[in-house]
Amino acid sequence: MSKLEPGQRMTVEWRGRPIWILNRSPEMIERTESIDPSRLADADSSVPQQPEYADGPLRSIKPEIGVLIGICTHLGCSPLFKPEPNAEGVGVDDWPGGFFCPCHGSRFDLAGRVFVNVPAPTNLEVPPYRFDSDDVITVGEDKETA
Repeated sequence: MSKLEPGQRMTVEWRGRPIWILNRSPEMIERTESIDPSRLADADSSVPQQPEYADGPLRSIKPEIGVLIGICTHLGCSPLFKPEPNAEGVGVDDWPGGFFCPCHGSRFDLAGRVFVNVPAPTNLEVPPYRFDSDDVITVGEDKETA
């Protein structure tokens, strides 16, 4: 991921599923952390959709690097990457940036947390992963299962 610039996302495949690796810029981190928790269906990630080490509002080991399974938890569509605030086509005026599922209108923030009043029942999943170096991530294994 050495060529992944802040604000960019790359997609890799693990077990036939798209895995998004997102290099969040400082502005993206600030916007995500400042979302009013009442706007999110599971702001504290109470439903176990992530490993224990991927906790907090950013749901990641490193704040700037997000790792998510790119499949909507509603019916399995792949949401669109809409990182800019107030991006067109997401159906809300105060969009902080994130992922929008065009199939049925579910919205997720840049940490994969689902917003309230959308069809998706839970946050996007965070797969097990580990950092092998600053530039290399292994998906599917973490320090406990390596």
